[in-house]
Amino acid sequence: MQGLRRRVLYVTLFEVGAIAANSLIMQALGHPLPAAGAVAVAASVAAVLWNMVFNALFERWEARQTTRGRSFARRAAHAVLFEGGLTLLLVPVMMLLLQISFWHAVSLEVGLIAFFLVYTYLMNWAFDAVFGLPASAA
Repeated sequence: MQGLRRRVLYVTLFEVGAIAANSLIMQALGHPLPAAGAVAVAASVAAVLWNMVFNALFERWEARQTTRGRSFARRAAHAVLFEGGLTLLLVPVMMLLLQISFWHAVSLEVGLIAFFLVYTYLMNWAFDAVFGLPASAA
């Protein structure tokens, strides 16, 4: 599976899991479910848009590399760079929707990053294991 079809399926599967996990984590941290759900949905929309842009750029870069495949280092770099960009988008969203301070939003985001770094790595690995590598890495 390649191209747009691959990206749409990946994003859909990833975000369904992310919304559920994000809502439950935020609720477990004491935020009311409606606010946690709003943050999860806003984060999902931001993540979908960022995912489409980031993965297109990453795969364009990856296609130009002489080393093929996706090593641990390449997968880890992908996860770290993706989450770093998403963090820049989400801290202000958390501040607004949860009506919390910058530092509180940063601390929540740090916890979510720890979770989502692992989730992103495992999701990418599992997706590639089930659907094969994209043409850029094969």
